[in-house]
Amino acid sequence: MPACGMPMTGQPKEGHTSKGVKTDWTKAPFTASYRKFNANANKVGPNSKSTSPENENQPWSTQGLDAAGRNRIRWVQNKHMIYNYCNDYSRFPNGLPVECTRSRFL
Repeated sequence: MPACGMPMTGQPKEGHTSKGVKTDWTKAPFTASYRKFNANANKVGPNSKSTSPENENQPWSTQGLDAAGRNRIRWVQNKHMIYNYCNDYSRFPNGLPVECTRSRFL
C-alpha cells in the first residue's frame, strides 16, 4: 500500500490532530466540505420518506447489512471509535439529535 499523508512518530495524543495541532472542542460541531463531489444519495423528507421515487431502486436503497457486516462495523467501532456523540447525554440535556434514535444499521 502506498504511503500517504504526513509521517508520524509515535501515537497521536488524544485531542490532537494528525499534525499535532490541539483540537479546540469549544468550536464543535465541526463540518467538512468537498469540492467536485456528487453523492448518489437519497434525500429524506420530514416524514422519513424518500423525496424522489427514482431513489427506491438504487442498490444502496434496497440492500442492508447482513449479520457479518454488522459484526464488522461493531468491531471497527470497538477498536477505533473514540467518541460517539449519541452517547454524550451531558452534551444534549434536552435530548439526543434525531439521528441518534434511528438504528445504526438501516
